[in-house]
Amino acid sequence: MRILVTGGAGFIGSHLVDRLMELGHDVRVLDDLSAGSLENLRQWLGSERFEFIEGDMRNLNVVREAVEGVDVVFHLAANPEVRIGSQSPELLYETNVLITYNLLEALKGSDVEYLVFTSSSTVYGEVSVIPTPEDYGPLKPISVYGGAKLAAEAMISGYAHTFDFRALVFRLANIIGKRSNHGVIYDFINKLRRTPERLEILGDGTQRKSYLHVSDTVEGMLHVFEHFRKGSDIVDYYNLGNDDWITVREIAEIVSEEMGLNPEFVFTGGVDGGRGWKGDVKFMRLSIEKAKKTGWRPRLNSYEAVRKTVRELLGLE
Repeated sequence: MRILVTGGAGFIGSHLVDRLMELGHDVRVLDDLSAGSLENLRQWLGSERFEFIEGDMRNLNVVREAVEGVDVVFHLAANPEVRIGSQSPELLYETNVLITYNLLEALKGSDVEYLVFTSSSTVYGEVSVIPTPEDYGPLKPISVYGGAKLAAEAMISGYAHTFDFRALVFRLANIIGKRSNHGVIYDFINKLRRTPERLEILGDGTQRKSYLHVSDTVEGMLHVFEHFRKGSDIVDYYNLGNDDWITVREIAEIVSEEMGLNPEFVFTGGVDGGRGWKGDVKFMRLSIEKAKKTGWRPRLNSYEAVRKTVRELLGLE
């Protein structure tokens, strides 16, 4: 297939590009390199099956050019930082909602058959059912980031039903692995490199969430996409995460152990009952039964994914 990956130079996007290229597809990447890096795509830059467009999706003409001649769009471009919502809601709007609107406008007159969108567990907000299934509702995000993702989901559904393409939405847990440049593991490693004897931990350390390694994420996305193509739903939703979860304190212990350190843990206490920041969902574990029924399941659990990611970011594997 001819595939466009928006945000393809970023963390998850570049791993997806790697797998698509390995499978023999023709791949075009659109990325403004604000969060991604060409280094992540270096091995494909000379390939006849690969094309890179540096462009800002806030420019509709750039997006229209990028979707020309492709069959499938994997839309991963977004600002990945949940915490930025409390400081800069307008940036989250532009880099999550507006760029998705522009992409949907570009799809209206195109030959694209499928749109695959990476949404987030944050669309669920604080839930009363854990693990949380895809049909949980009403969805009440508690962060601007989650609200932006939910707005994008809603527009995608409306456009798909109106303008005759099919859309698959993935609600992702915490995705980790090599090439990641934000998140709790990345932050802990950098903090310990600066002050090996002391580690500041946002919140009270009891925050508990599910983590999925990026290799399992990409395999899950492609496996479920093939399943979706064989069906007839215009729009469908799948959670991708893990069956278990891990606390922030346990992550700090794994990072410290792999770095050969024994730091003092200093908890900030957090906000709103021990959250790391305003809008942080303290407890998150998605139900992945729907995805598992298609034949996919993660190879690494949350603990294994965290340890592997620490070792990858430290250059140990």
